[in-house]
Amino acid sequence: MPRQTSLWSDLPAGEPGYVEAWARREGRWPVLGVDEVGRGCLAGPVVAAALILPDPVDIVGLTDSKLLTPARRERLAVRVRERALALGLGRAEAGEVDALGILPATLTAMRRAVDAALASFPGEVGLVVVDGISAIPGLPWPQKTWIKGDRLSLNCAGASIVAKVERDRFMTGCDALYPGYGFSEHKGYATAAHREALARLGPCPLHRRSFAPLKGAVTRG
Repeated sequence: MPRQTSLWSDLPAGEPGYVEAWARREGRWPVLGVDEVGRGCLAGPVVAAALILPDPVDIVGLTDSKLLTPARRERLAVRVRERALALGLGRAEAGEVDALGILPATLTAMRRAVDAALASFPGEVGLVVVDGISAIPGLPWPQKTWIKGDRLSLNCAGASIVAKVERDRFMTGCDALYPGYGFSEHKGYATAAHREALARLGPCPLHRRSFAPLKGAVTRG
């Protein structure tokens, strides 16, 4: 049977839950994990999630959302939402991406997710762990960036799954609003089918006009 992952465990580097084990040893508890999806898309928002899971974590299979099938992500997202001690979502819309730039917009979405997660959380946060290399500006809590955080932190992994499911549902819903682009299939990523639709239809209001393939194009209403 799959073992439960206790965050008290002294896990070896490279194993899911390693970040939480490190934070425990450092006296930085609880961990709030933050991750985002949609940063590289041509259309749609950047969606971020921030998450605190209980200890022990009894959800088997948490990892980077990109490594999971859609069906598996959906099931895990339900479990994460059921078990979360704190969970918040934040978005940066396509217009914000164009106005701010992709990195500032991504960090804005992350800050909104953190604020939403902690708005009703009764305790103190020991450490905010951000997947990647860019820290969130202005946080009043200690934070640490962690490369491959969504594979080494259970909280970052759970956040990545919830954010991915949330964004995929949104983009699927946009398929009816903007038919012909195939948003339910590619979710706004720069696939060959998406690029072909752009060449045929031009961009719609969901598209990020500051991204190279869209600069100078006339927006479809």
